[in-house]
Parts: sequence; C-alpha cells; structure tokens
Amino acid sequence: MQMPEPNGAILAKKARIVDRLQAVLPAGAVIHDEAETRAYECDALTAYRCPPLAAVLPSTTQEVSDVLRICHEEGVSVVPRGSGTSLAGGALPTADSVILGVARMNAVLETDYDNRYIRVQTGRTNLSVTGAVEADDFFYAPDPSSQLACAIAGNIAMNSGGAHCLKYGVTTNNLLGVTLVQMDGTVVELGGAYMDAGGIDLLGVVCGSEGQLGVVTEATLRILRKPEGALPVLIGYDSNEVAGACVSDIIKAGVLPVAIEFMDAPCIRATEDFAKAGYPDCEALLIIEVEGAPCEIEEQLAKIKEIALRHNPVELREARDADEAARIWLGRKSAFGAMGNINDYMCLDGTIPVTELPYVLRRIGEMSKEYGLEVANVFHAGDGNMHPLILFNANAPGQLELCEAFGADILKLCVEVGGCLTGEHGVGIEKRDLMSHQYTPADLEAQMAVKDVFDPKWLLNPAKVFPLGASDGHRAAALAAE
Repeated sequence: MQMPEPNGAILAKKARIVDRLQAVLPAGAVIHDEAETRAYECDALTAYRCPPLAAVLPSTTQEVSDVLRICHEEGVSVVPRGSGTSLAGGALPTADSVILGVARMNAVLETDYDNRYIRVQTGRTNLSVTGAVEADDFFYAPDPSSQLACAIAGNIAMNSGGAHCLKYGVTTNNLLGVTLVQMDGTVVELGGAYMDAGGIDLLGVVCGSEGQLGVVTEATLRILRKPEGALPVLIGYDSNEVAGACVSDIIKAGVLPVAIEFMDAPCIRATEDFAKAGYPDCEALLIIEVEGAPCEIEEQLAKIKEIALRHNPVELREARDADEAARIWLGRKSAFGAMGNINDYMCLDGTIPVTELPYVLRRIGEMSKEYGLEVANVFHAGDGNMHPLILFNANAPGQLELCEAFGADILKLCVEVGGCLTGEHGVGIEKRDLMSHQYTPADLEAQMAVKDVFDPKWLLNPAKVFPLGASDGHRAAALAAE
C-alpha cells in the first residue's frame, strides 16, 4: 500500500517540535523515543507499519487544542487515534506525523436521565459508556464487536455500528453533539443535548469523517432505557445461501428484531472451540434476538419461526435462560479473536442490500475457489453489513497481495449490487484506492472540497480515504498557499 514519502524538513526539526509539545503537555504525555513510538506504528490492520515522529497523550480539550496549534504552525501532520482497533488502517501514521491519542481522555462529564443523554470524553471505551448508566437501567445502543476496547472517538470517526444497530441505528443515530478541535487549534461545538441542531448538519459531516476534519474530544450521546426483556434464538442451515434467503424474508416481512447476526461453518467451528457457546454443527448460523415485554417477544418469535421453518433449518433453538443467552453473544463477540487463533486473516467491511445476500454469499464462495483462499463469513446480516474474513499465510511470499486482490473483488461486488465499500470500519488506507469504483471524480472532488474548508493545509490523517492521485492536487495547492 503506497504511502507518501516523509518530509525531510519535518524530520530535521523533530527536536524543536518535541520541545514545543512537551512545553504544553504534562510530563510523560509526549512519546518520542524511537523504540517507544513503535507501540503506535499500526492499528488492527497490522500488515502495514510505520512508527510516527512522536505520539502525544493529552488529557483535556485545551491540551488537544495546544497540540494541534503547534503542529499547524510547524506544518506537521497529525493522526488522531482512539484505541487503535481500526481494521482499515485508519490510524496508520507516516514517519513525519504526530499520533494524537485520546486514551487518557475517558471521563464522564455529565449524565441526564430525564433527557436521556450522557456527555463523555471520547477516549472512553464504548462498553464503559453503558457501564456508567446500566445501574440505572439505561444503556448506549451501538455495540461494535470490539466494544470492550474501542473508543468513542473511533466510533465517531468510522460511524461504527454493531450487532444491535438493526433496531437502534449506528453511531450517527445516537450522537447528539461533539466538541471538535480543528487543525489550527480552534474549538467548536456542534449539536448538543437535543434532537436536531438548526442550520447545516455539520454533526453529520463530522461523524464518519475518519479524522479528516478535526479531533473530537467530547461527545454527547443518546442513552436509552433497557428493554423489559430480550431473547436470542439460534437457527442453523445447511448452506449460506439459504440462511441469506431467510434473513431477506424476515426483513421483507416487516419484522424488526434487535439483531440478526450471521456466521458460517469455519467461523462457527473456531468460535465454538474458543468460547464454548453451544452452537449447532451446521454450515450457516443465524443469531436473531428480539426484545420487549414477554408478549412482544412471543409475537415476534412466532413470525420469525414461521419464516425460518419455510427454509428447512437443521436446528432452531431458543436460549433457555440468561446464562445461555450470554454465552450465545459471547461466541459472536469473540468471533474475530477466535479466527485469529487459527489463521492470519484480513477482515473486510462492505454493505449490500439485504435482498442480495444469497447472491453475494454464493459469489464469495465461488471467488474463494478461484483465488484458492478460504473465507469465513461473520457479519450483521440484518442490515447487510458484511465482514468476510479472508484466511491467508502472512509468511508466504505473495499471499498478502493475493488476499488484497481477492478483498478488492469482494468490495467491488458489494458496490456492483447496490451497496458500498464500508459500513462501519471506514475507508482508511484499505479501501482508499477503491473509492473511484464507488464515486465519480466529481463526487470525490465535492468530498475533498469539504476537507479544504476544515483542514486547508491537509495536515489531518494524511493518505487516508481519498485516492492519492485524486488528492495530490489539493495537497499541492495547500503547500503552494503557505
């Protein structure tokens, strides 16, 4: 994956940059030793690595503002970083950039149950937001599989979803306001503790912008009352296509479970060995959860079972108690880790119309044979957000490149059936050069014009999202204007 050559002038003044950063941050908040910066050389897309010039760990919005102002004055690129769980290289640094990590910014700033919101610093982990309110019977809905570790900052940057986004929506549907620090250090407030802000929807522009427009330091999030009850059901099928058809029929019938998750045989076996969740031995497994009052659960399950039985499942089983329900979800949440125990893999993220699930799953199986690489499928089937895991040997020459070519073909397939390149992992560097497959040159120019406004010098999160060829002109213009 091509990255820009480091700027020698920036590397030459590293000592001065570090001194200026140390002057505005507490002791220990600036990491510049080469060995120590290797902790920040990649995110969860570990195939690409590059230690940054330095890493900084501010604790307040003011400290973030001071860091960005200094970097802006010095012409230093900044790569915002949450917890480093990005699977698309969203936090990959360049050798002449400063990593700005928000991990120390993890406080709860305000909780308002009457108006159903919580305000937090964005280094706080996703799961700990619910942890702050669950004793009062509230929860935060978006729940990525990495929710134990991923930060709200990264969730906002990538517009993350999770298993329960089918009913509750993704991050943008649960984000009310942010404190955003622009590249020159200016602090702005977008949205707030209310449903919709007046004027241009800048909050919608920032959510999903992958650190291209500013650094989000605080977030006001919607919290919800816990449902009266919830029940997952396991439905096993003898083929991926049949399971995909079942999902499509459930959605077409107007039934809205809180989650519909899909796992195929390779993933089922790996996860069962890892988590002992009690999954059936089948080719494809659906985990469907419904919630509400007992009568609501019973009514929804009756409709789902009726549809599922039309497709001749090999097994249909309801969770018998809370412990079994917890083990079912433990297995699903552990799927990526379980697959990592047995093989190197690349996790993709493409979104398709639910009606296209049977066709796309069949084509992925056909392409798997063509490329000679096995694929494990585990994804949010209810909203068509696919996560194929391509298994390969990272130590075998040419395997990474073969895997990338296969992945590109899968993502192109998603676009061709009416979907898009990413649902929640972001573009980062992984899909950067595929953007022209989904967007016209005019579309890309419009997006880059927005970045021109927020980040005129093009210093934030370099070499991400936009194809390098398409963005070179904007970067050159920014340099010429200095």
